[in-house]
Amino acid sequence: MRIGVDVGGTNTDAVIIHEGKVIAALKTPTTDDVGTGVVLAIRGVLAQAGVPPAAIGQVTIGTTHFTNAFVERRRLMEVAVLRLSLPSNTSVRPMIDWPSDLTAVIGDHIYWAHGGYEFDGREIAPFDETEIEAAARDMMRKGLRHVAISCAFSPINDAMEQKAAAILRAMIPGVHVTLSSEVGRMGIIERENAAIMNAALSAMSGTVVGAFRSALQKLSITAPFYISQNDGTIMGADHVERFPVLTFASGLTNSMRGAAWLSGLQDAIVVDIGGTTTDVGVLAHGYPRETSMAIQVGGVRTNFRMPDLHSIGLGGGSLVVRQPDGAVTVGPRSVGYDLITKGLVFGGDVLTATDIAVAAGRGGIGDATAVAGLDRGLVQGAVAAMHGMVEAAIDRMKTSATAVPVILVGGGGVLVSRPLPGVSELHVPAHADVANAIGAAMAQVGGEADRIYFYDRIGRAAALDSAKAEAVEAAAAAGADPATVRVMEVEETPVAYMPGNAMRVRAKAVGDLATPSRNAA
Repeated sequence: MRIGVDVGGTNTDAVIIHEGKVIAALKTPTTDDVGTGVVLAIRGVLAQAGVPPAAIGQVTIGTTHFTNAFVERRRLMEVAVLRLSLPSNTSVRPMIDWPSDLTAVIGDHIYWAHGGYEFDGREIAPFDETEIEAAARDMMRKGLRHVAISCAFSPINDAMEQKAAAILRAMIPGVHVTLSSEVGRMGIIERENAAIMNAALSAMSGTVVGAFRSALQKLSITAPFYISQNDGTIMGADHVERFPVLTFASGLTNSMRGAAWLSGLQDAIVVDIGGTTTDVGVLAHGYPRETSMAIQVGGVRTNFRMPDLHSIGLGGGSLVVRQPDGAVTVGPRSVGYDLITKGLVFGGDVLTATDIAVAAGRGGIGDATAVAGLDRGLVQGAVAAMHGMVEAAIDRMKTSATAVPVILVGGGGVLVSRPLPGVSELHVPAHADVANAIGAAMAQVGGEADRIYFYDRIGRAAALDSAKAEAVEAAAAAGADPATVRVMEVEETPVAYMPGNAMRVRAKAVGDLATPSRNAA
């Protein structure tokens, strides 16, 4: 049996899945102490299913801890940034465009050293150990224990980053080192930003993972647990401690994977309506379509893998307001997880989107008599506004005017009650309100390759085979059963201004998590 948990801004959802069926599902309010909410959710589904903790073979948790901490500038560490690129790449210094309130927390500890590579793997300058040793001594003097290392074109060759890391680990006791080649892609600035973000969260990651371990111990669950990451796959707890940034935006990817599993659709648009926001993404081959553009998290540009999504301020807790001109607006302000105390149908005094849905005939939530007297013009205006917001969000994510299937998930799904233009069919599967927890429970293990190849030298077929093999190996190394790993997608992008028919090739592979019984077999 598998338990999946997803911690959202409003609700913490949990499910138990056994032999491809959902046997228990529970939605509870997220608590200020998120760990307490996880314990309550898991304890609730265990009681609902009537199974002992010993029957659980795997627990997967999706969390917003790290995203929220970075966005809110909480519990971040000072970071030393070491860039290996001299004499090039000096015109743009690390963190040059970061928000000032964030750099005030991270600090201004920049170190430069010779090294790096050209696009074809040639050295820009030789690696100089003495420069790294001097930087390490200064880091010790300042008491810095969290370091981000970047190097020009390190995704092609990470040897210099590895050498620098080895020197720092030998000289600085207890240092935490993040290599840009491990978390980002081509583009030194965005990749370096991702490494700095990861380093800033490295202390918190150990605390959060430890809290999850303690929560499971309180519940007498001894099964291994995993954390979902932002490409729709999972990683082990020790991996999360090293790379917390890979959990960013994992909530929507969980919902999208859950939507694919519940509906049986592999290609569709997923609309996930929660308590605070509505997130819209695209399923491609059963996994979230990844963005090809640099994205911002907390005001910082990054280029690590992230789902291509569009978020709007519409959720079950969104405030509904009639403006002086008579127009009705919904959101973006929300009561969040206070919906169950502040919404009208729950005995509160705040008019929310959930109250409108109940007043419009979407019953089964709270006390419908509390909204029976609402002005019909207000209700109709709010319903029209909510549908217009969802329609616009779907249209923004489409690549053509052709009607597409849409899967509606999330606890706020009751807000949609009318046909949507541009939608060929609207799917609202059973257990859609806990699709995020289902996606976490059913997630697979992934691996990725991202390289530049020169087709004139090795040929296209050999390049693609090399990228696919690397992705498969990465998935197996991450814990996938080699017998189940398959290449899910391969993407080729011409690289401008480079000789030799240069092509950037990205390959992604996924497989089922290897279990002791499967390995034994």
